[in-house]
Amino acid sequence: GYGLMRGVHIRADFLYRNWSDKTQATVDATLYLLFFIPSMIFFTIVSAKFWWLAYSASETMQIDSAWGPLLWPARTAMPVGGFLLLIQGIPEIFRALHKMGKDHERLFVRALPIYVIVLLWLVLAVFTPDLVPGGEWFTDLMKARPSLSKPTIGLIMLTAMLFVIFIGFPISFTLIFLAFIFGIWGANFKLTTLLFTLNTNSTMLNDQLMAVPLFVLMGIVMETAGLMERLFASIQMIMARVRGSLYIAVLIVSTIFAAATGIVGASVTLLGIMAGATMNRAKYNVQLAAGTITAGGTLGILIPPSIMLIVMGPVLEVSTLDLFRGAFIPGALLASLYLIYTLVRCWINPELGPILSEEDQPETSKFYGAEVALVSLGILTLCRIFGLGLSGIFGTYLPFGGFFVLAGALGLSYLAYRNLNILRLLVPLTVIFHVCVSVANSGLSLWTFVFCGFVVLLALLGAPIYRKEAASDFYFSYVWDEFFAGLMPPTILISFALGSILLGFATPAEAAAMGAFGAILLSLAYRKFTLGGFFESMIKALEITVLIMFLVAASNFFGAEFSSLGTPKMMTEALLSLDMSPYVVLILIMALIFLLGWPLEWVPIVLIVVPILLPTVIALDLAYFDSTYDMLVWFGILVAVNLQTAWLSPPVALSAYFLKGVVPSWDLKDIYFGMMQFMVIQLVGLALLF
Repeated sequence: GYGLMRGVHIRADFLYRNWSDKTQATVDATLYLLFFIPSMIFFTIVSAKFWWLAYSASETMQIDSAWGPLLWPARTAMPVGGFLLLIQGIPEIFRALHKMGKDHERLFVRALPIYVIVLLWLVLAVFTPDLVPGGEWFTDLMKARPSLSKPTIGLIMLTAMLFVIFIGFPISFTLIFLAFIFGIWGANFKLTTLLFTLNTNSTMLNDQLMAVPLFVLMGIVMETAGLMERLFASIQMIMARVRGSLYIAVLIVSTIFAAATGIVGASVTLLGIMAGATMNRAKYNVQLAAGTITAGGTLGILIPPSIMLIVMGPVLEVSTLDLFRGAFIPGALLASLYLIYTLVRCWINPELGPILSEEDQPETSKFYGAEVALVSLGILTLCRIFGLGLSGIFGTYLPFGGFFVLAGALGLSYLAYRNLNILRLLVPLTVIFHVCVSVANSGLSLWTFVFCGFVVLLALLGAPIYRKEAASDFYFSYVWDEFFAGLMPPTILISFALGSILLGFATPAEAAAMGAFGAILLSLAYRKFTLGGFFESMIKALEITVLIMFLVAASNFFGAEFSSLGTPKMMTEALLSLDMSPYVVLILIMALIFLLGWPLEWVPIVLIVVPILLPTVIALDLAYFDSTYDMLVWFGILVAVNLQTAWLSPPVALSAYFLKGVVPSWDLKDIYFGMMQFMVIQLVGLALLF
């Protein structure tokens, strides 16, 4: 109800937002009366009957425990929530009537008594047919079998859903109403209500979805604490003498922030606020700057702990943990492709990303180039140790070995950063470590020689410091203090939350709770925590959670009705009967998801479109995989990268409007052109994943 009042429920508004206020109000009032009110009345009554069954039978939850909690207290949320949502919808109707103009308002007000009478008769005829005239006739009508086949009714249902969604009405209420209407028409009333209650109840009991609001809260608290702004400023300082330094800063911050929040809109908005004005002052190319910000912001739906992957796990019936593991390499690949593209463009044409002016450059020592090499070597080593820890190799020798080894490596890195003698000792040991691990993993392959050569090169570039050229009182430039102060807190928090999931120490929900609590502690440490700010963060998390969770329940109900009509099976058989390679069919599926990603957000695509296409994907005989489970994990990653590409596809891509809202001086056509460059890079990355 609060989400309805704030207008945060998801709608495909690419047509809706271009209409006049009066037209929008007329459409809203019409669809509220036709869809929202009936669906919420059915929702409330059916869920109340479901609650009464649990209460009267003292039904308990079946869990792996001696404790069997009663179900009816939890199920109280369904009828109470439906009733509150219905009550909140009434003032929304009158607000829409007020906005539509006197002529339309007068027409609607005159028709309201007739609408109320018809709606009341319909509700009574459905639930108490003996009490109203014509009730038995209506009951016989619902029991009558249609002349159309069930799969055909499902196709009509799908077409109606797409039509109404593209008009611009909130998707959740559309799905509930259409599932009720077509479920009763194609199946029967009893089965429809059973599917509704079971799917809503299963959504409430899905503990994987508990991670959604907690990870969202973690990202929002980190944003309000200013951690990302501090990180951006520190990266900007250390890269001040590099062409395209602001592009590098945006991509690094976006990668870390993507892991923290997983929300594209928040990422693009924050990056635009932080970098837009600075890029303008530095005379950076607007098109490349806009493309970098929007592309970096879209990483939020792919890099773990991605909210989209958490929601996709139950849809594909695969482990969220496996989706997280599968998303690491694609996320790193795309971020690397972005970085290489921007640096190459700046190297070819320095005017695209000029070096910052002298007054914007910090003071550094004469060994600054060697400092960059050694810090890069240290970060590379820590990342490799973290990766080895995630593989579980340390855990075979010591409980929680991955955490202990990483903590020890961080401690040694800090000592080497502060003490030149320790640094001189650790550099050769670090090179030996990388050589041994590379040979153990890949043997004497080309990759081993290339990687080890790169490590040796970094060590040689840092030689002026750890040899005798630097004085004994040498100290790294102060910009590195700022860099590590900005980098380490969010990185450690995210690594701790994500590592606990990947190592199997915690479920996604438990890790999300620890991450949210850690973000609150960081905001306290930075003296950014206020009760008002925390309440605002909770409200933002509530709004984002509302639009996801309610749509999860609605789409589960819609998908169950759609499947019960047999339409997915018919579509699968039709596609497989065509004389096409399974890979061509998969490419067609990816193309469909890509096109739908233009007007729709990822939530309805993952929750509505993917379940419809899933039987076809399962039926494909792909030779790459030993099991269907592995194929579904791979398919989930393909969908994630595909939807990320759709976020960069003008003219409907919402990322452009998020960025335009915070950097109004940038022309929309320049933003579009910049996004299209990175969309091509995305398609290259998607092709590599095939």
